[in-house]
Amino acid sequence: MRTTFTRASVLAVAAALGLAGCSSPSNADTASTGEAVVAIPDNSAIIGGIQKDTALANKVPADIAKDGKLTVGTYLYFPPSMFLAQDGKTVIGNDNDLMLAVGKKLGLEVDYQNMDFAALITSLQSGRVEATMAAMNDNAERQKTVDFVDYLMSGIALVIQKGNPAGISSPDDLCGKTVATTTGTINQQWAEAQSKKCVEAGKEAVAMFVTDSDTTNQNQLRTGRIDVLLQDLPTAIYLERTIDNGKAFEVVDIPVIQGAPYGIGINKGNPALRDVISEALNALVADGTYGKILEAWGTDHGAIKEATINGGA
Repeated sequence: MRTTFTRASVLAVAAALGLAGCSSPSNADTASTGEAVVAIPDNSAIIGGIQKDTALANKVPADIAKDGKLTVGTYLYFPPSMFLAQDGKTVIGNDNDLMLAVGKKLGLEVDYQNMDFAALITSLQSGRVEATMAAMNDNAERQKTVDFVDYLMSGIALVIQKGNPAGISSPDDLCGKTVATTTGTINQQWAEAQSKKCVEAGKEAVAMFVTDSDTTNQNQLRTGRIDVLLQDLPTAIYLERTIDNGKAFEVVDIPVIQGAPYGIGINKGNPALRDVISEALNALVADGTYGKILEAWGTDHGAIKEATINGGA
């Protein structure tokens, strides 16, 4: 599956992040990013107005319904999907708001378990968490071990220093360059495959800089220790607009690489939970709540029309 949106098509939408969803300054939280202060949309009224759907709630697996809580594994350093407010405790982001909305529809509280991105699937398989939501791409390889309820479209973008000192204009320019990714991501797999292509073409391999920290990777790019940061498009645009008041980074203006859906991960042994989350999300799409949440965050460029199961290729 491949999306057709590009950097240019989302930049104008992303500019709404600082304005949408806040009825007044007193209702808006802010997140400091370099010199910029970005208003955070307040969707509490939207989420608070969601009514429990008794028919759907009755389909929630008995052990979860009895507990009244859905334990969700996540990675809390990935704006605008999932991250922490200025207080360092409050979880915010478009993924967070969507998960809270699903919880409200099913009559469940959401209990987040923060962990390294690479540990999410194993934690799901071991039963440490009942679901995952962390801007994780649904793809055929991951479908071998877990199921996904797809909720947003994204893809890989190339983030570079402002002014493009490394001269990066396409993936072919990455040969011999140092590229940063986060451990266990599709971005890492793509970079490794791109490096192999470079070598096969008689060029230098891509030098990989792989960490568990997006912040570390961003700092490496800001200081010129790496040439490119691979990032999911919504986050890439967010970084371009906010870091150092938009003076630090830019996104290479090319079609999104490996467009694919983000998915809520569910253990393959729990199809009932998978199906009811899909139904709840589709109900939120149908009544407009889903669209309002994404619009407030400026991520509606990736909105889906239906929450499919295992729709990634």
